[in-house]
Amino acid sequence: MRAKREETSTEDSIPYPLSPIPYILPPVSCPLEQLGDHMGNPTGFIEIPRGEVGHRPIAERIKDWYEIDRPLVELALNRQAARCMDCGIPFCHSSGCPVKNRIPEFNDLVYRDRWRDAAANLHSTNNFPEITGRVCPAPCETACTLASNDEPVMIKHIEYQIAERAFSEGWVTPLKPKTRTGKRAAVIGSGPAGLAAAQQLTRFGHDVVLFEKDDRLGGLLRYGIPDFKMEKHVLDRRLEQMVSEGLKCEPNVTVGVDLGVAELRKRFDAVVLCLGAGKARPLAVHGADLDGVHFAMDYLPQQNRLTAGDSISSGGRPLISAKKKHAIVVGGGDTGSDCVGTAIRQGALSVTQLEILPRPPDDANPETPWPFWPKIMRTSSSQEEGCQRYWSALTKAVTGKNGRATHLHGCEIDWVEGPRGWEMKERPGSDFTLPAELILIAMGFVHVVHEELVEKLGVKLDGRGNVAVDRWMTSVPGIFAAGDTVRGASLVVHAINHGRLAAAAVDKWLKK
Repeated sequence: MRAKREETSTEDSIPYPLSPIPYILPPVSCPLEQLGDHMGNPTGFIEIPRGEVGHRPIAERIKDWYEIDRPLVELALNRQAARCMDCGIPFCHSSGCPVKNRIPEFNDLVYRDRWRDAAANLHSTNNFPEITGRVCPAPCETACTLASNDEPVMIKHIEYQIAERAFSEGWVTPLKPKTRTGKRAAVIGSGPAGLAAAQQLTRFGHDVVLFEKDDRLGGLLRYGIPDFKMEKHVLDRRLEQMVSEGLKCEPNVTVGVDLGVAELRKRFDAVVLCLGAGKARPLAVHGADLDGVHFAMDYLPQQNRLTAGDSISSGGRPLISAKKKHAIVVGGGDTGSDCVGTAIRQGALSVTQLEILPRPPDDANPETPWPFWPKIMRTSSSQEEGCQRYWSALTKAVTGKNGRATHLHGCEIDWVEGPRGWEMKERPGSDFTLPAELILIAMGFVHVVHEELVEKLGVKLDGRGNVAVDRWMTSVPGIFAAGDTVRGASLVVHAINHGRLAAAAVDKWLKK
């Protein structure tokens, strides 16, 4: 039986702007009671349609950098949690969620109004649910049993609300280890993998130092994700908890340059590389070196710094802005979408996004059946704000005047299966030219940056250029790696999972 979609009314949303959430120190330490043998409302998925999280009006939100979501009120959230069914095998947990959140359990606890227990449950598997509840694409929802023939449970937003409730109620407190091991561990890189590894190792009782090359901690959470998706006080309050637990942080340190490899090995018993996948895929066409052509990760961090009140001119780099320019984003993924929303807020004359892959189907895709992540047509909140999108579009050249980009030249392509797999074939007569004073390259990332630290450590790489590991240890004893450094560019939730698993492996190795 399929319930009709429930439209979210204004009564179901918390008014915006939200009052500031106090920076109370996190995870919940209350005991988790045993759940019953069945869900609280076994027929909720039949009786209650799925709602949706509302957004602030486009005309309002593109004028600022605040988060765009309008969270549901508690009563509406209780109804949504009641849709979680007693499905027997929760694919949301077993195959959809990399950190293995116990999703049916915390849904049932929310339905029963046991929010503190729900917070304890959620924090038992996820160090940063307030982050994944904002920026994770929610593979758990596409793996939901209901999604096989209906609308899935609103898992991501329930997770977000549990985390925010835990902070606002003061349930999130430092979890300090009872004893110290005397072992010293260095975590290099403070993105989601590094943060998770550092927090877990600290809680295991080791003396941990977290190194970050930037002036503030957070990696791409700080300088990659725009504030309209995640305001940075969300990150700051979690860092406050981690420091209170005993973590030592050293920003503005490039390990391998400011701190040599020999000194690193001398000071620490174990090292965890969480460097990310910072080697961007280049746009290898004529004119790509013109002024006005920039990598997305040179562009997005600048706006995050401006939003934080920093001065870009003092950093030695010229300001990259879309204001009063025709902006083109080359790449159709999440990073490209972030560039779109940023350019619109900066006052671009137009924003165009080019994707080299063909337009996916609107609904079910037989190539990706449930419970796998479906390759279907999606429109992000940034794209909804005003963006022209082109599919099967290949960039062929950039031209300009006086050293500055003015136009992008491309063509449409077809993907044909050849002897070496799928290949691009230009469509005759499909060439196009677009005005482009700002071109942002968001074509993904190749692998971890090899220069400096990775090369100096001498760790082996896999066939794709990532750091190779065996049970999270690299080819060099005592050097571990996790996150995008190992996996390649991926989701925040995968990075958190890697950080947790690597920390467990380091702890076991240090205690031998």
